Amino acid sequence: MSDATADDQEVEEKKPSKLPLIIGVVLALAGGGGGFFAVQSGMLGGGAAPAEEEAADAQAEEQAAADAATEPLPDVSFVEVPQLTVSLGPKSQARHLRFRASLEVPRKYASEVESILPRVQDVLNSYLRALEPRDIEAPGALVRLRGQMLRRVKLVAGEGRVRDLLVLEFVLN
Repeated sequence: MSDATADDQEVEEKKPSKLPLIIGVVLALAGGGGGFFAVQSGMLGGGAAPAEEEAADAQAEEQAAADAATEPLPDVSFVEVPQLTVSLGPKSQARHLRFRASLEVPRKYASEVESILPRVQDVLNSYLRALEPRDIEAPGALVRLRGQMLRRVKLVAGEGRVRDLLVLEFVLN
């Protein structure tokens, strides 16, 4: 019986060691910390140090401001589109849409665009009357409507004659 108790004691004494697990965790933490330091300091990844990046950004902003200050403004003219009042359908929360806009045109085409203003007014009026109430009242609708109106005005005026459409008034009442 004494042999059986000796075998039990040997089995109990041979528990697996936790030393390899502890060494593995310590090495993993050290490796992660070292990698983080190498990337942050710029030794790896090809990036510049944060101070160098800030200096480069500041220099680029100064250069852009200097370029913008010396660059002449485009030679444009603004042609006012007469105010439009459009009646909205019975399903709309509002009864009327009051719309006023201005067209940004190259100065050399200003007189040509002014001569076709009745046609521009007609295309804008037709487009606005064809809209559903949900098209006008939706969030962000003005941006989409502006793009659609600009496209139609460019078709009427001809290629290169209208640069932009500026919405001056868009009132639902």
